[in-house]
Amino acid sequence: MKYRQLTKEQFESLHEEFALFLATQSIDAKEWKILKKENPKVTTEEMNIFSDVVWDDVLTKTEYLEHFSAQNINLFKCDKKSISRIVIKTTKDINFTEQKGYEWLLNHPMDENIDFLEGDKPYTDERNLEIFDLIEKGSSISKGELFEFIKKLIK
Repeated sequence: MKYRQLTKEQFESLHEEFALFLATQSIDAKEWKILKKENPKVTTEEMNIFSDVVWDDVLTKTEYLEHFSAQNINLFKCDKKSISRIVIKTTKDINFTEQKGYEWLLNHPMDENIDFLEGDKPYTDERNLEIFDLIEKGSSISKGELFEFIKKLIK
């Protein structure tokens, strides 16, 4: 398995897509029930294959990630060959994970208590695997508005 199996909730939300996937494997609902009972190893393999297909699709489309902690924000732009990162740090007693702290940052982005670091690096592993690793470590897929706002601000 390349990534990890989707959660129960993710499978439930992708119920129709999973049914279509099984159909491409010539497995209908009746046969799936029998397989689950009689050969759970095969059902696990099918779920793993489907999970990898879904993850690959999502990760290939991912352009931006964000990771918030109390005193830092990590923003990522995921290009085809490299990843750009902007780190926002504060020495002020605010918490970026709270609405109040986030709003303070948006209203005072050039405050003396804010530091910006930025860099780019080529992927050292397969692009999607690196993005997946960042997600597993707590990053969330985003539309990139904050990344682009901060990028313009610090130019």
